[in-house]
Amino acid sequence: MTFYAHSKENQPPETWQPLDEHLKNVADLAADFAKPFESEDWAWDAGWLHDLGKATNAFQAYLRRCNELDDSEYDADGSISNHASAGAAWAEEQQGALIGRILAYLSAGHHAGLPDWYSTETGNAALPCRLEEGQRNLEYIRDFSKSVAANLKTVKRPPGFVKVPADFHLWIRMLFSCLTDADFLDTERFMSPDRVLDRGAFPNIGTLADRFFQALDKLEQDAPKTSVNLIRSEIRQACEAAAIQQRGLFSLSVPTGGGKTLSAVAFALRHVLHHKQHGFRRIIYVIPYTSIIEQTAKTLSGIFGRESVVEHHSNLSPEKETTRSRMAAENWDAPIIVTTNVQFFESLFSAKSSRCRKLHNMVNSIVILDEAQLLPTKWLAPCVTAINQLVKNYGVTLILATATQPALPGLNEVTEIIPAELNLYERLKRTDIRFPQDMSRRTEWKETAEVLKSHEQVLCVVNTRRDCYDLFRLMPEGTIHLSALMCGRHRSAVIRLIKNRLRKGLPIRVVSTQLVEAGVDIDFPSVYRALAGLDSVAQAAGRCNREGRLNDEGALGQVHVFIPPKPAPPGLLRKGEDKLREMASVAGFDSQNPEVFERYFKLFYTAVNDTGAAWLHDLLVKDAIPNLAFQFRTAGQQFQIIEDQGQRVVFVRYGKSEKWLKQLSCIGPTRENMRALQRYSVNLSKWNFERAKADGLIEDLWKEEYWCWVPEYDRCIGLDIFGGGWSPSDLIQ
Repeated sequence: MTFYAHSKENQPPETWQPLDEHLKNVADLAADFAKPFESEDWAWDAGWLHDLGKATNAFQAYLRRCNELDDSEYDADGSISNHASAGAAWAEEQQGALIGRILAYLSAGHHAGLPDWYSTETGNAALPCRLEEGQRNLEYIRDFSKSVAANLKTVKRPPGFVKVPADFHLWIRMLFSCLTDADFLDTERFMSPDRVLDRGAFPNIGTLADRFFQALDKLEQDAPKTSVNLIRSEIRQACEAAAIQQRGLFSLSVPTGGGKTLSAVAFALRHVLHHKQHGFRRIIYVIPYTSIIEQTAKTLSGIFGRESVVEHHSNLSPEKETTRSRMAAENWDAPIIVTTNVQFFESLFSAKSSRCRKLHNMVNSIVILDEAQLLPTKWLAPCVTAINQLVKNYGVTLILATATQPALPGLNEVTEIIPAELNLYERLKRTDIRFPQDMSRRTEWKETAEVLKSHEQVLCVVNTRRDCYDLFRLMPEGTIHLSALMCGRHRSAVIRLIKNRLRKGLPIRVVSTQLVEAGVDIDFPSVYRALAGLDSVAQAAGRCNREGRLNDEGALGQVHVFIPPKPAPPGLLRKGEDKLREMASVAGFDSQNPEVFERYFKLFYTAVNDTGAAWLHDLLVKDAIPNLAFQFRTAGQQFQIIEDQGQRVVFVRYGKSEKWLKQLSCIGPTRENMRALQRYSVNLSKWNFERAKADGLIEDLWKEEYWCWVPEYDRCIGLDIFGGGWSPSDLIQ
């Protein structure tokens, strides 16, 4: 009897895909994916075992019924719902508790996601439950299993780098990635051959390197010969010179405005060209916020060509996607990936097949982690562990690119790219940062507003949305408000307006939350910053005299730190504010000395109560040996870079959103309208959301899951939640 893996609608069985053909194809692909991390035999066996349970009369009868064919010759043995469990049970039965259980996790999870070992939830498909149900089906697949067994490599132990309990969970996810991507690709190749053609071939990364360096040379030639641009050229040269070093973990410490984006890519591409023996396959540029990713993606697309850069983030507009880029985002099979901390780190701790699929394509890649100081402290230990393992075990060269290099606790040895003799922080000093003499004296908003009015061009950065609103209301007409009470599309338009007025030398006053600090290329002669952490102050200073024009006139940009009427909200912002207040109160404090950053971060991290180390140990490490008991699913559900439990999304009527709002209300959520509406959304706390609902300020668009703001969207501040007669709690950004 021929067993089939997949059928084709309205086609006879002779055109279907035989099961043994599918298993071999998946094994071949998975082994190829796993070869760079010495695990090809494991991936090969996983490929042969994953769909073993389809070799039952029950599943074959199911395929026939789906195609309206007679299934009377098939006895109803076994179950069609647990074909993944049968391979898991067979693996543990035949290959024992160590080898077999690892393969069992992979087989059992290839559709539903990697399972937990322990479960306290009724009906949760923990691995022991999957093994038990799979065992019941083994009697129906014995004969077919014997033919499969003849193809197995019969692995004996994990690769040499998997030495301690902490190494296992990521290695298993990497194997899982190889299996799930191979399964997706072979199924797609059979079921939808047109999609395979749509994937196409991306340019070789070596070809892109030539294009990049030609473009960079031209940019430097055409740029004005200012002191800042000359130093940017030195930074680029230093990065290219350092790229000959062996792969590993690097830091790129460059003051804001020093051109670290293109210099980091220059290092990465020279590294690729110099170390061809390592087979580096892609550059992954990781950015902390979706609000600033567009700028980097636009810069890189302008050099490499839009067809070579794949953006993968929640704010990507549908019109920027092509079929090929959308498919490449599924598994990161492209030479240049621009993504977010959320996508990158959550994938490394996910249990879902769709999210883990890309992991094997991180192997032998160069990762640029931009603004590393913005890694969430709650998950610092898991993130640092993942960084260390990617570099140590998976051939990754990782660059921590930041102006304020954090002293990340637990990080392996880091090599600084920029030589000390370049003395960048002194030579690129473009601002004079002034702290109040009395660090205990608070300044009322009216006083701050009067000071800001005296400037023709000025930026003021505050700590909360409420602060931004209150100060903005005291400013003269024409002042610009910028906060996350505005939807993403609105914010982008406002930032373009700010840049345009600055470029033309027109008057411009801006009151903003901290969202303006990371990666937004604006250049004010004067900046005011409400007291916060040292990294926030330094980032705000990076928006002042960014291009060094004042230096060429013999002056510096002025950055004034002031103490706002209320302290920052409790939590990390408050801890950062307290530590900086403590340091700034000491005579001789110099906030622009690079050594001060290291001291600040050490103080800051010691004040953080929880960095996720206990979470990592309890769910993914402590029972790894000898039990191989992992809580994959629980870990994946809990690990969220951006906490959303206290947030609800509200869509707004702005720009072209009406089209998508109407579609959502008529047919419900689709991938296209959800992606489009990301740019027209604002997050509210649950308290604010419930109060707005009670006051009739939001309307239900679809089954009380998706809501829209009812009052007119304010073209200055976005959602006017503070002017409606009730005072929600302070919100960051």
